[in-house]
Amino acid sequence: MSDIKQISSQRAAQPVAHYSQAIEAAGQIWVSGQIPADAQGQLVGGSIADQTKACCEALKNILEDAGSGIHRTVKINVFITTMEHFAEMNSVYEKYFTHKPARSCVAVKELPKGVPVEIEAIALAGRG
Repeated sequence: MSDIKQISSQRAAQPVAHYSQAIEAAGQIWVSGQIPADAQGQLVGGSIADQTKACCEALKNILEDAGSGIHRTVKINVFITTMEHFAEMNSVYEKYFTHKPARSCVAVKELPKGVPVEIEAIALAGRG
């Protein structure tokens, strides 16, 4: 398993179950879904925009600490609990992902800890 590396950033909430914040393998970084929580694991409240920003900041911090960056993302999956939040979520999302990576956005019944948004990413390893 030497070709698979676990990634951990102290600048994002630590996993609360049996998974890694991210995995680097085959020249890519696979970042687990990030919910709106700060580095201490405290949930971020406020609007869906505030919570989306917290998710994006966590992704950015994990990728930077892995030696990559948010500009190297190639695929994003966004999970929201209602499509009524789509426009507000997207208004924050587009500020972070200006290079327009591939993306899916789906409404789900429920997310961990009752949050309204979760975002996961796949990025290229390295600074590029």
